[in-house]
Amino acid sequence: MRRRVVVLALDGVIPFELGIPQRIFGLARDMDPAGDGTRLYEVVTCSVRPPGPVRTDADYSIMVEHGPEALAAADTVVVPASYELGPVHQEGRLTGELAAAFAYIRPEARMVSICTGGYVLAAAGLLDGRPATTHWSSAEHFQQLFPEVRVDPDVLFIDDGDVLTSAGVAAGIDLCLHIVRRDHGTAVANDVARRTVVPPHRDGGQAQFIRRPMPEAGLATTTAARTWALGRLEQPILLRDMARQESMSVRTFTRRFREEVGISPGQWLAQQRVERARQLLESTDLSVDQVARDAGFGTATSLRQHVQAALGVSPTVYRRTFRSTVAGR
Repeated sequence: MRRRVVVLALDGVIPFELGIPQRIFGLARDMDPAGDGTRLYEVVTCSVRPPGPVRTDADYSIMVEHGPEALAAADTVVVPASYELGPVHQEGRLTGELAAAFAYIRPEARMVSICTGGYVLAAAGLLDGRPATTHWSSAEHFQQLFPEVRVDPDVLFIDDGDVLTSAGVAAGIDLCLHIVRRDHGTAVANDVARRTVVPPHRDGGQAQFIRRPMPEAGLATTTAARTWALGRLEQPILLRDMARQESMSVRTFTRRFREEVGISPGQWLAQQRVERARQLLESTDLSVDQVARDAGFGTATSLRQHVQAALGVSPTVYRRTFRSTVAGR
């Protein structure tokens, strides 16, 4: 039997995210050589209101032909991101329309969110005590609004059995492919990935897409030490050398540094060296060994360990993903 996927289109929905379930699940076909290649999912889009137009965040609306009653027959419900969540995003509560729509959903239905669609699941109480993720830029607000949720801002998606959440935008593709793989196996998921021209699995998580700039210069008393260190990241840097730049004792410098930056000097140095490595991997042809030396890690092994821990991928995978085109090539 086909599994029925119902996608809930809310006002302000982002068209890209809205189209992901239809594209991924709609391409999944029976791979049995003796079969007829039938579709494995039926995908339906519905609104919280009777059939009619739904605003998107683009310069057009979409005509949705199903009302909330369609949710009653869903095996899987998908909630894409929307920029008009109102009380859901501001107060962490469902609107009357959303609550009425969710009342149609069967208890055994699988719940899925894409990007900030996770706010809707959380407001419905479906994520309390569970691990979940959302777009990295919303993770802190999400955690503050829903303290009972165990938010992981680094992963591309989280599968917690009957409730699944994804990070931002294209991570919805990763999650939907994962669901196809879970439901029907690797061969079907890989076939969908090939036909969609996307990788069947992406390495790492959101950490590789997040920039973490250092605090603004001039706002703290350890600025000179940080500036000094940034100018010689490729060299050994001792804590006492940094403290000397501010004419402080190591103990006082360490305390002030933590107050101003939020982490220890050693952790900060490691972050800055990873950031330097990222820049070199993206913009140069230097070998991994040379990148390790120029970023101050010394060896390729140390570089790999730090990059893997910070970004969730190896230096080689990171370079392949973010490599800039070199001029003249």
